[in-house]
Amino acid sequence: MINNKMLIFSGRANFALSKEICDYINIPLGDSDISNFPDGEILVHIKENVRGKDVFAIQSTSCPGNTNLMELLIMIDALKRSSAKRITAVLPYYGYARQDRKIEPRVPITSKLVADLITAAGANRVLTMDLHAGQIQAFFDIPVDHLFATPILIEYIKKKNLNKDMVVVSPDPGGVERARAFAKRLDVSLAIIDKRRDAPGETKVMNIIGEVKDKNVLIVDDMIDTAGTLTEATKALINNGAHDVYTCCTHAVLSGPALERISSSQLKEVIVTNTIPLDGKDDICKKIKVLSVAELLGEAIIRIHNETSVSSLFI
Repeated sequence: MINNKMLIFSGRANFALSKEICDYINIPLGDSDISNFPDGEILVHIKENVRGKDVFAIQSTSCPGNTNLMELLIMIDALKRSSAKRITAVLPYYGYARQDRKIEPRVPITSKLVADLITAAGANRVLTMDLHAGQIQAFFDIPVDHLFATPILIEYIKKKNLNKDMVVVSPDPGGVERARAFAKRLDVSLAIIDKRRDAPGETKVMNIIGEVKDKNVLIVDDMIDTAGTLTEATKALINNGAHDVYTCCTHAVLSGPALERISSSQLKEVIVTNTIPLDGKDDICKKIKVLSVAELLGEAIIRIHNETSVSSLFI
């Protein structure tokens, strides 16, 4: 049950997704105005009373990451200074998540910095999806609800019977846990690609661990950025006797040459969600299929507001 004590506001990055979430919950999107001064500074104006309300601020910190992050922080600050009772920052995509540890001397752990900024801005809680590294939850000193898009992706795969005679493939050893969860729920086997990174942004597939010959393949990852890893993996799988190659991920970053690489590759279908707005990229590349996470996020928001368990959604 929803009462008038809940309000949802959206940043510019996720306006369409926020509208979907509000339609699912059956409440109107909160009235706010986000604009820029001539010098680029961001102004957020909350145009309705939020005093004593349970407020959810939705914003992915996707490209342009710095702008969207500042927009979220300013929106949270505006809500805090307007006496909102509780502010939940809803980040369908958590930017800077790949900078989660020191990989060499004298580099930052930026995902921890972002967590500190969100907390300092005034957020009381965070709701996010498919973090690149699960330990990022511990970077916050406030509660974090970490959802997974796995049920949405698996439901689509089962409906299309894509799991028939299929093997799930992890594109690197670090993604084995995610791929194993997919393989278990689809009741198929698992394979792993061993890759070696020759230079930043470039990958070279060296070896495939597992049997893919005469199989349809589903490559599972949390995000697709430049699609370099994905297309190299696809070539290696085809060269090792795989039939059709599909891929699914939660976050379609799709930067740089990603669309061109996907279009010219032997990939059959790229299944993604709308945690990051595609802005027509799926129209340019017909291989991309977009699934909505609005109901999953909407259900989590309802449960957080009603102070009921969210744990059943953590699958």
